Amino acid sequence: MDPYLRSERVTLRQFGADDAELLVELDSDPAVMRYLSGGVPTPPEMYRDGMANLLAGYERWSGLFGLFAAYENDGGAFIGWFCLRPRREGPLDEAELGYRLRQAAWGKGYATEVSSALLTRAFAELEVRMVWGETMALNVPSQHVMEKVGMTVVEDLPTPEDMMAVEGSELGGYRYEITREQWVALQH
Repeated sequence: MDPYLRSERVTLRQFGADDAELLVELDSDPAVMRYLSGGVPTPPEMYRDGMANLLAGYERWSGLFGLFAAYENDGGAFIGWFCLRPRREGPLDEAELGYRLRQAAWGKGYATEVSSALLTRAFAELEVRMVWGETMALNVPSQHVMEKVGMTVVEDLPTPEDMMAVEGSELGGYRYEITREQWVALQH
């Protein structure tokens, strides 16, 4: 299968039906899940039973959007995932940018590199008007990534009910956005 996107050091591909264990392993690391569940792993059956929904997203959006497995170009190690996708019933010209990386991939600039490449794809190829992302107030590394690629805070967010036990939940979070016009201005 052709890659969805290739940056200087990372290749994104669609997940396959047999890839649930990659997601189970990623979400079993308490540090990876710190700002999502307070370190509690995602139940393995959620991925083992839910891969069909993930794969259906590729069909729903004709392979243009979805959740994509990320691999290092040098050596081919699985490092996590990135998403570029509209809300399930939302307009196709508004897409979420998100990522979840293994600890071994932290601090290497992969999130910024791939996020930048995904913005280029969204705005230059997919006719997306606006890209957004959300993060908790304590997740400063994620905020730095969004800021490095030109996204800015547009709204303070309350903490969702299912995340109230997460460290820093009382501080809420932020919604970041960038429009095609803002992205184009940054390219000059």
